[in-house]
Order: sequence, then structure tokens, then C-alpha cells
Amino acid sequence: QVQLVESGGGLVQPGGSLRLSCQASGFTFRTTAMTWVRQAPGKESEWVSVISSEGSRQLYTDSVKGRFTASRDNAKDTLYLQMNDLKPEDTAVYYCALSGGFRGQGTQVTVSS
Repeated sequence: QVQLVESGGGLVQPGGSLRLSCQASGFTFRTTAMTWVRQAPGKESEWVSVISSEGSRQLYTDSVKGRFTASRDNAKDTLYLQMNDLKPEDTAVYYCALSGGFRGQGTQVTVSS
């Protein structure tokens, strides 16, 4: 069955960095565009980034442009999100997701001093 397992979250100070990973299984990862979404407490889910199946094209929501970079390793069926210059407003549970909405269990990112 389809599985998405996120990892790499944690507590970081403002200005810090984290690298999230998403291990995929149960589908043909290398032919599938992948999305990162996040959900802050009390707020609706927010789309963060989408990356094409081969990894050559990425799109980002305005609030993370220039700070976040999505990438993937199709040989390892793994998706990444490099997050730099983190801000308190980036605090959320981060999920990798398929276009139909299926997503993993998420990983918590907390940005606080």
C-alpha cells in the first residue's frame, strides 16, 4: 500500500535550518510529482512546494521562496525539503503528499527562541 513517512523535524531557533525527508513506498515514486504541505495549530493546511517527477521543476508558496528548497532522490524513493532562515511563522506539522491528497503522518517543526 502507499506509504509516506516524514522525518527530520524538531525545535530550532529563528534563523536556523532543518532538512525534512519523506520516504515513499507502494507507488512509482520516480514518475510522481510530490508536494509538501504544512498545517499550523488552529489553521488550515497550506501548500508549501511542489516538485516535478524528475526534480527539475519546483514551485513554492511566496512565504518560503528563497528559503526552502525541495529536492528528491528517485533512486532512494525519497523527497526532501531543505529549510533555511526559519521563522516562527514556519512552525507547523509538515507533510509530504500526493496530488490526490494522500499524505504521511507528518513531522513537527517548531521555530522558537
